[in-house]
Amino acid sequence: MSNNFAWAGVVDQFYGPLYRFAFRLTGSEADACDLVQETFYIWIHKGSQLQDITKLKGWLFTTLHREFLQKHRRATRFPEVEFTGEEAGTSAAPEALGRLDGQKAAALLQELDEVFRAPLALFYLEDYAYEEIATILELPLGTVKSRLSRGVAQLRLRLARDFEMERGQHE
Repeated sequence: MSNNFAWAGVVDQFYGPLYRFAFRLTGSEADACDLVQETFYIWIHKGSQLQDITKLKGWLFTTLHREFLQKHRRATRFPEVEFTGEEAGTSAAPEALGRLDGQKAAALLQELDEVFRAPLALFYLEDYAYEEIATILELPLGTVKSRLSRGVAQLRLRLARDFEMERGQHE
């Protein structure tokens, strides 16, 4: 019975941060929920292998990132195609939603390659230090710093592009 309380405590403590990270990686609520659920499933089955419980947070984030990469590779090799009778380009969301800064930033983040997306999400949205990001993503510290720098540069270029496009439409 106490083991159930331990699982519940882990879920209560880490669900929110894991979900936010997963959402930044996937851009989809459903996919983010699936990734977090899969992470907790793996924790239940393999968590006993973790020797130092103080490293649980990093272990969970690393596991989630690995699952994301695995699913992304599979989706790249075997893309899903949805066939519908609806016309492409229609959207149920009001136009005003596209103008929100947070949503624009999230959309721009989704445009980036996954190698830049994960470090940016961990650093700017989850407030991880460089060393923690290196551990979670299993990368050298220099690679993390480089990807953050290059990712920010790409975001700036995309922001400038969007600004120019909007400015051109208003002239």
